Amino acid sequence: MKLLLVEDNRELSFWMARLLEQSGYAVEQAFSGGDALQFLMTQSYDAILLDLMLPDMKGQVVLKHIRGGHDEVPVLIISAQDALQDIVGHLDLGADDYLVKPVNIVELEARLRSLLRRATGKTNPVLACGGLRYDTNSKLFSCEGKPLSLTPREHAVLEALIRYPGKTVSKKSLADSLFTLDDTVSEKALEIYIVRLRKKIENTGAQIVTLRGLGYMLTAYVAE
Repeated sequence: MKLLLVEDNRELSFWMARLLEQSGYAVEQAFSGGDALQFLMTQSYDAILLDLMLPDMKGQVVLKHIRGGHDEVPVLIISAQDALQDIVGHLDLGADDYLVKPVNIVELEARLRSLLRRATGKTNPVLACGGLRYDTNSKLFSCEGKPLSLTPREHAVLEALIRYPGKTVSKKSLADSLFTLDDTVSEKALEIYIVRLRKKIENTGAQIVTLRGLGYMLTAYVAE
């Protein structure tokens, strides 16, 4: 899952990014509102973490730009402003949630998981396809109670697919879930992860189908 972290305090930003990356998120950092708007012109994100007190413009301006462009990406505001009118006002502007600084990383990740579930129309924290299970809280894949051993990038690809079972996920969306602007990505690398995943899930009742020219789909099947 790919996040945009908009925070001008570089020490705080790097601390949050490091911890989120350790939890399997791909994180891009913007240190100003202008940087954030530039990223949003060319990149797509699964969620945005937005500070309000930015050096060049208020976070409200960034939020209005996002919603003005009819972008439904989940936005979690992280701010030192803790007055009730501030919280209510920003939720009314289109923010999905509001977290008051100082940040507790455990609470931050819980709120992120909740936002991401709601964004895909899922309320159950456990996603399933065939016999394959994914617990979005523990971030563990399993089949019949046995954990699936995956590399971080295999995990990211399979997570992106199981959030939309039976639906096509484009190669670009999969690449975005794996890489930030600082990474290099090739279509061949993505194909390698798909081949590895097919072998690892072949006995789970789930399969990855290639839709030529469109992307990939995770579907359930009944073994003969």
